[in-house]
Amino acid sequence: MKDLKPYLIKAINEWVNDNALTPYLMVDAEVPNTIVPTDFIAEGKIILNLRPSAINNLTIGNENLSFDASFSGQSMTVFVPINAIIGIYAKENGKGMFFDPTEDNDNKLPKPPKKTSPLRIVK
Repeated sequence: MKDLKPYLIKAINEWVNDNALTPYLMVDAEVPNTIVPTDFIAEGKIILNLRPSAINNLTIGNENLSFDASFSGQSMTVFVPINAIIGIYAKENGKGMFFDPTEDNDNKLPKPPKKTSPLRIVK
């Protein structure tokens, strides 16, 4: 089964854009294979603006997110593994979704509670 997280990221990004708000992506810049502009990292994290007018070639796949952008006049391709994404939200009102960084995102579903019957066998 495919991981739910990339689908949620796509949906929230679309919702934010449909409401003419600015989608912000919070990323753990210390996750291996993350390529982001290092000048903007604070406390191991970076906030990226995903507004369509600010970036080009946005791709949100099941394993990673990437886009082209300019930072301080320098063009670069940003590459973010899905497990490095901490949250996606609207800049203007903070609505969106944040993900538990301790989850390993390996499609684990919570186990349903065990059903215990109030009935007992009486002999």
